[in-house]
Amino acid sequence: MDVKSAFLNGFINEEVYVAQPSGFIDFQKPNHVYKLKKAFYGLKQAPKAWYDRLKALFIKHEYSMGMVDNILFTKKSKAHLIIVQIYVDDIIFGFTSQNLCDDFAKIMHDEFEMSMMGELNFFLGLQIKQMKDRIFFNQSKYIKEMLKKFGLEDSKPTKTPMSTKIKLTKDNEADFVDRSKYRGMIDSILYLTASRLDIMFSVCSSARLQDNHKTTHLEAVKRIFRYIRETSHLGLWYSKGAEIETVVYADSDHAGDYVDHKSTTSVCTFIGFCLTSLFAKKQTALAIFTTEAEYVFAEKACQQALWMKQALIDYGVCLDSVLIMCDNKRAIDLSKNLVKHSRTKHIEIRHHFLRDNVQKGNISIEKVAFGDNIADIFAMPIKHEVFNYFRLGLEMMELIMDSDPSSSQNNHKGKL
Repeated sequence: MDVKSAFLNGFINEEVYVAQPSGFIDFQKPNHVYKLKKAFYGLKQAPKAWYDRLKALFIKHEYSMGMVDNILFTKKSKAHLIIVQIYVDDIIFGFTSQNLCDDFAKIMHDEFEMSMMGELNFFLGLQIKQMKDRIFFNQSKYIKEMLKKFGLEDSKPTKTPMSTKIKLTKDNEADFVDRSKYRGMIDSILYLTASRLDIMFSVCSSARLQDNHKTTHLEAVKRIFRYIRETSHLGLWYSKGAEIETVVYADSDHAGDYVDHKSTTSVCTFIGFCLTSLFAKKQTALAIFTTEAEYVFAEKACQQALWMKQALIDYGVCLDSVLIMCDNKRAIDLSKNLVKHSRTKHIEIRHHFLRDNVQKGNISIEKVAFGDNIADIFAMPIKHEVFNYFRLGLEMMELIMDSDPSSSQNNHKGKL
């Protein structure tokens, strides 16, 4: 759904004055200014004014605003539900009842000049294929244009985006490369991580070195492009009827950054077999021991789990506890044991937020085998065989119209 001239529909609550536009000055009052009554494009208050009007309209018609996501609105009718998501002047909605859809369309048509775009198949560069029992996300069109832009459409393919043998660090001996080209390539593949989560770690590792863009770093970026060319057909699958069970996988590479020796925390959340959120972030302080790095990332996973638990309430799903999977037994013991240890005295109190929530029963934390922790793909370079295993665990496969990916994944994801 697209609202025409959306920002022009907003009302300004503040007093905003603008100068008379050049060529339209009132000769009788040349020193006067105009007072705005409505928003217009280019005004800083325009997006908020548009959102406020939409919000008031939805609440008037008994829609509920999300507690976690303020641009999410839902409405229930008996056993049916409609979900509305706002993105600037575009509105995406899904429903389980045609009556709810018709009512929503009537509300919008009566209030605004708008057009119904039909079934969502392309949004913000994402190609979306909707089928009866699943949805497929992919960016193959964008990949093709990106490879052509940088002249790499005929480059030699590779099986992984990052080598396990090369350490990306500041290089004082290699030659500098063109800054605009290097940053342009980084910007292009950063946008691609919306659907290609398998390249997130390699892209972020290269992005950290934009102030030291040497030939060795450019070769690492080109390797990512070569991998993308080889796997442009891959995308994310989301199957219908997935279980509501929520599992959070978390991991950290102790002192994995070869520049400042800080650890990188990676956390990914699954609802059933569907990846719903992830983040990978470098820790702000140095971790002296591996256990410390793992304990800190487990605390970050706890925050993510509680956020997801709260977000699901907006969809009518209530969870008693969220499971966190960690591959470090000492970090798990530390989250459950109140005994102080000399090696943990320096850990900041805020990180014991994890232990507090374990005791309250909001989350549970369990051991996962090192080779089955899917969060590793966001924290470190991995060999080809293991990389493919984790990539499959993300439900990242090619589009196959006549088969159900969930049936082939049940056994695989059961190990993770």
